[in-house]
Amino acid sequence: MSGSIEQGMSQVQGSTHILHFLVRLPGRMESVWPVFSTAEGLAKWFTGVDLLEPRLGGAVTLREVGAGRVTAWDVDRVVEYTVEDGGRIRFHLERDGDEGSALRFTHEFRGERESEERWRERFERLIEILDAS
Repeated sequence: MSGSIEQGMSQVQGSTHILHFLVRLPGRMESVWPVFSTAEGLAKWFTGVDLLEPRLGGAVTLREVGAGRVTAWDVDRVVEYTVEDGGRIRFHLERDGDEGSALRFTHEFRGERESEERWRERFERLIEILDAS
Protein backbone atom coordinates (compact mmCIF):
# COMPACT_ATOMS: atom_id res chain seq x y z
CA MET A 1 0.00 0.00 0.00
CA SER A 2 1.25 3.44 -0.85
CA GLY A 3 0.20 6.59 0.94
CA SER A 4 -1.46 9.75 -0.30
CA ILE A 5 -2.12 13.29 0.79
CA GLU A 6 -5.82 13.51 0.13
CA GLN A 7 -6.91 16.79 1.58
CA GLY A 8 -5.41 20.05 2.68
CA MET A 9 -7.31 23.02 4.01
CA SER A 10 -6.14 26.36 5.31
CA GLN A 11 -8.21 28.76 7.40
CA VAL A 12 -7.52 32.09 9.03
CA GLN A 13 -9.38 33.16 12.16
CA GLY A 14 -8.20 36.58 13.20
CA SER A 15 -4.41 36.25 13.49
CA THR A 16 -4.54 32.46 13.86
CA HIS A 17 -3.85 30.16 10.90
CA ILE A 18 -5.20 26.62 10.93
CA LEU A 19 -4.00 23.92 8.54
CA HIS A 20 -5.79 20.58 8.20
CA PHE A 21 -4.71 17.52 6.24
CA LEU A 22 -5.98 14.01 5.73
CA VAL A 23 -3.00 11.81 4.92
CA ARG A 24 -3.28 8.09 4.13
CA LEU A 25 -0.21 6.27 5.38
CA PRO A 26 1.15 2.84 4.50
CA GLY A 27 1.34 0.80 7.68
CA ARG A 28 -0.78 -0.13 10.64
CA MET A 29 -1.31 2.41 13.40
CA GLU A 30 1.00 0.66 15.86
CA SER A 31 3.89 0.69 13.37
CA VAL A 32 3.25 4.29 12.24
CA TRP A 33 2.78 5.73 15.75
CA PRO A 34 6.54 6.10 16.51
CA VAL A 35 7.06 8.60 13.64
CA PHE A 36 4.86 11.05 15.58
CA SER A 37 5.66 10.10 19.17
CA THR A 38 9.44 9.60 19.36
CA ALA A 39 12.41 11.91 18.85
CA GLU A 40 13.90 9.48 16.33
CA GLY A 41 10.67 9.23 14.35
CA LEU A 42 10.04 12.97 14.17
CA ALA A 43 13.64 13.65 13.16
CA LYS A 44 13.33 11.39 10.10
CA TRP A 45 10.67 13.48 8.40
CA PHE A 46 9.73 16.62 10.37
CA THR A 47 12.38 18.21 12.60
CA GLY A 48 15.07 17.34 15.10
CA VAL A 49 13.98 16.92 18.70
CA ASP A 50 16.09 18.11 21.62
CA LEU A 51 13.66 16.95 24.31
CA LEU A 52 10.54 14.80 24.32
CA GLU A 53 8.88 13.45 27.44
CA PRO A 54 6.32 11.02 25.93
CA ARG A 55 3.34 11.65 28.18
CA LEU A 56 0.56 14.15 28.73
CA GLY A 57 2.11 17.31 30.16
CA GLY A 58 5.64 16.24 29.21
CA ALA A 59 8.17 18.78 27.98
CA VAL A 60 9.01 18.97 24.28
CA THR A 61 11.57 20.97 22.31
CA LEU A 62 11.28 20.73 18.54
CA ARG A 63 14.15 22.30 16.61
CA GLU A 64 13.04 24.96 14.14
CA VAL A 65 9.63 25.03 15.90
CA GLY A 66 10.00 25.75 19.63
CA ALA A 67 9.69 24.47 23.18
CA GLY A 68 6.49 23.62 24.98
CA ARG A 69 4.37 20.75 26.29
CA VAL A 70 2.69 17.56 25.16
CA THR A 71 -0.96 18.66 25.35
CA ALA A 72 -2.60 15.41 24.18
CA TRP A 73 -1.32 11.83 24.46
CA ASP A 74 -3.41 8.78 23.64
CA VAL A 75 -0.98 5.96 22.83
CA ASP A 76 -1.19 4.71 19.22
CA ARG A 77 -3.86 7.34 18.40
CA VAL A 78 -3.27 11.01 19.30
CA VAL A 79 -0.30 13.18 20.14
CA GLU A 80 -0.36 16.96 20.27
CA TYR A 81 2.52 19.34 20.86
CA THR A 82 1.86 22.94 21.87
CA VAL A 83 5.00 25.03 21.54
CA GLU A 84 5.92 28.69 21.88
CA ASP A 85 5.95 30.41 18.50
CA GLY A 86 5.06 27.11 16.80
CA GLY A 87 1.47 26.84 17.96
CA ARG A 88 -0.43 23.58 18.33
CA ILE A 89 0.55 20.56 16.21
CA ARG A 90 -1.84 17.59 16.42
CA PHE A 91 -1.43 14.12 14.89
CA HIS A 92 -4.55 11.93 15.13
CA LEU A 93 -4.25 8.39 13.72
CA GLU A 94 -7.15 6.19 12.66
CA ARG A 95 -7.29 2.72 11.14
CA ASP A 96 -7.57 2.77 7.34
CA GLY A 97 -8.42 -0.72 6.12
CA ASP A 98 -6.45 -3.78 7.21
CA GLU A 99 -2.95 -2.48 6.51
CA GLY A 100 -3.12 1.31 6.50
CA SER A 101 -3.52 4.33 8.74
CA ALA A 102 -5.22 7.67 8.21
CA LEU A 103 -3.65 10.75 9.75
CA ARG A 104 -5.90 13.67 10.60
CA PHE A 105 -3.43 16.51 11.05
CA THR A 106 -4.02 20.00 12.43
CA HIS A 107 -1.53 22.81 12.88
CA GLU A 108 -2.80 25.98 14.55
CA PHE A 109 -0.33 28.87 14.67
CA ARG A 110 0.14 32.63 14.48
CA GLY A 111 2.29 34.41 11.93
CA GLU A 112 3.54 33.27 8.55
CA ARG A 113 6.20 30.68 9.48
CA GLU A 114 4.37 27.64 8.13
CA SER A 115 2.54 26.88 4.93
CA GLU A 116 0.36 24.21 3.38
CA GLU A 117 3.09 23.58 0.81
CA ARG A 118 5.76 23.00 3.47
CA TRP A 119 3.57 20.46 5.30
CA ARG A 120 2.79 18.70 2.00
CA GLU A 121 6.53 18.31 1.41
CA ARG A 122 6.97 16.87 4.91
CA PHE A 123 4.11 14.42 4.42
CA GLU A 124 5.53 13.33 1.04
CA ARG A 125 8.84 12.61 2.78
CA LEU A 126 7.01 10.70 5.53
CA ILE A 127 5.16 8.54 3.02
CA GLU A 128 8.43 7.75 1.21
CA ILE A 129 10.02 6.68 4.51
CA LEU A 130 7.07 4.48 5.47
CA ASP A 131 6.90 2.95 1.98
CA ALA A 132 10.58 2.01 2.25
CA SER A 133 10.18 0.26 5.63
